[in-house]
Amino acid sequence: TRLRRNDKPSADCRVHRRFFRQASGVFLLQAAFAFPREREMGRRILNDALRAIVNAEKRGKASVELKPISTVMSSFLKIMKDRGYIKNYQLFDPHRVGRISVELQGRVRDCKALTYRQDIKAKDIETYTKQTLPTRQWGYVVITTPDGVLDHEEAIKRNVGGQVLGYFH
Repeated sequence: TRLRRNDKPSADCRVHRRFFRQASGVFLLQAAFAFPREREMGRRILNDALRAIVNAEKRGKASVELKPISTVMSSFLKIMKDRGYIKNYQLFDPHRVGRISVELQGRVRDCKALTYRQDIKAKDIETYTKQTLPTRQWGYVVITTPDGVLDHEEAIKRNVGGQVLGYFH
């Protein structure tokens, strides 16, 4: 496809740009669109949902509705519920587009998902949590491991590493 210099692609794709000068003196832009891989899309969906939770908490809302959904998102919310950061969550129509309704408790200060891949060994989890979380008293780093999606305390107990999904405190 050919675009003019000022044309912009959609926000969810990377663009490889090449400019060509035609005989008429007009610069044309040839753009090759590279859409992100599904794993990156899943992490972006998780990050958008977690940011919606933080924004609703800051506004003092009692609940927030998240869509689109993923299984990783429901695992992340299960850990947040088990640790007492949210009251409850409900999945509606998980096999189609779906949505999740989350009842907030007012404890979430910050919550982010890493959009890049961060591998972590079992012995390095403690140092990573020291760098990421504000104090040792509260907050959790969520890691996807061969044993499933776990928080950092459970991963240390089981002595497993994996990829960091995100954190909340």
